[in-house]
Amino acid sequence: MDSTSNCTTSASPRDPQFLCVTLWLSLGLLLAAHAGAQNQGSTLHQIHHIVVIYGENRSFDNLYGLFPGARGIEDALAHYIPQTDLDGRELGMLPPVWAKANQVDTNYPETMPNLPFRLDTAPVNKALDVATRDLVHRFYQNQEQINGGRNDRFAAMSDAGGLVMGHYDGSPLQLWNLAKQYTLADNFFMGAFGGSFLNHFWLVCACTPVFKNAPDSLRAKEGADGKLLREINSPKSAMHGPVQLEDGAVTPDGYAVNTLQPPYQPSAIPAAKGSDPLLADPTRYPLPPQTQKTIGDTLSVKGITWAWYGGGWIKALANRSLIYNNGPVNFQPHHQPFNYFARFAPGTRERALHLKDGEEFLSAIEGGNLPQVSFYKPQGDLNEHPGYTDVLSGDAHIAGLIRKIQHSPLWKDILIIVTYDENGGFWDHVPPPRGDRWGPGNRIPTLIISRFAKTRFVDHSRYDTTSILKLITRRFDLEPLPGVRDNVGDLSDAIE
Repeated sequence: MDSTSNCTTSASPRDPQFLCVTLWLSLGLLLAAHAGAQNQGSTLHQIHHIVVIYGENRSFDNLYGLFPGARGIEDALAHYIPQTDLDGRELGMLPPVWAKANQVDTNYPETMPNLPFRLDTAPVNKALDVATRDLVHRFYQNQEQINGGRNDRFAAMSDAGGLVMGHYDGSPLQLWNLAKQYTLADNFFMGAFGGSFLNHFWLVCACTPVFKNAPDSLRAKEGADGKLLREINSPKSAMHGPVQLEDGAVTPDGYAVNTLQPPYQPSAIPAAKGSDPLLADPTRYPLPPQTQKTIGDTLSVKGITWAWYGGGWIKALANRSLIYNNGPVNFQPHHQPFNYFARFAPGTRERALHLKDGEEFLSAIEGGNLPQVSFYKPQGDLNEHPGYTDVLSGDAHIAGLIRKIQHSPLWKDILIIVTYDENGGFWDHVPPPRGDRWGPGNRIPTLIISRFAKTRFVDHSRYDTTSILKLITRRFDLEPLPGVRDNVGDLSDAIE
């Protein structure tokens, strides 16, 4: 006999039989939810390799604002909050695009409406294979640009003026087509405010590096409101030139939030004369070796194999001229977060095991022997960073790697996450969720590619960079890192 056979559907809410039916319905829903969670957990444990590919400096709206089904430019225009000047007043038009200081870049229209605009059509005509100038993307400026979630101070707080509002039709991109086949997350935020340096730390440790004895020359000058002080000659309006701020790499209380060099080579700071050639000259203030726990530490404790693959790593160690050379390779030392940690110092076993060159990533794909967790950082000319490269070169490079994985034995049990470290100073219209002192910052594109990923799916769940750490931690049953945020998911909504 059915366990509910003594319950009747005609019972009133005060009747015990009504409560009986309600109880069994609720129990059924709970059991169904539990079964769904178990199935999802079972799928997750069929994934034996996780690869994180970390591109550079693109907001979601900048590349994927026109993606079908995503919260993009159409939504932005329907609820548009105009850009405002430094005094909070609405700008009548966007500021000019600045080439430098208060010099107007004549490659762009002198006047543009106070709206987002296409970079790849007339009158701008900057296609995806053309590099734009770089834009300021720093810790304090990013917070002022977000302006409490209004995202209306981007143009005023940028050194590039109206360029911040530019976006592309990303449909020619190979990654766009992969996003159409698999999952695109349109509610994924960069882990920390500001630039690449800090966001690489948040990818590997969900932490902000410490520099308590930094000299005053490196410290930012804050006002009573916690914002940067403006220099005496700073323009009063964004229409007259970029704002000038008393910025620094380190907060007044000793946290490193903007780019500093690693204490170990390869570093833009050479070794001191006559000293260990594998160290950076300490008198030129590299970031001191860090000791916080990283995702690498938690993986190693469990015996999970892992590696950080840096494009150009071996070449830069052998040839310092490739560091920040704005040419082929263009190695970026501040994109190599593990090189800041004492545990991975030159000569250590951990360094030899886990810090690898980008060519080794390609070889491991071709040999079908990637470690269980891989982080891959493309070299500078292939990472999509404004200023020193274009979008199309990096897109083709990353998509080519994914195709190689898809045609290898690894494809059967791998999950690939393609994301960007931060927004590169470009505007995005979706307000970041509330977090902590360090972030999260603005929305960035994120793709989840796997035979286990949902297909033709736009994932609206809330994530940030620490969600990647959550997923790795859950999959391999690791000790959680304390900085990982509670109010974001672990990407499991993108998995079938």
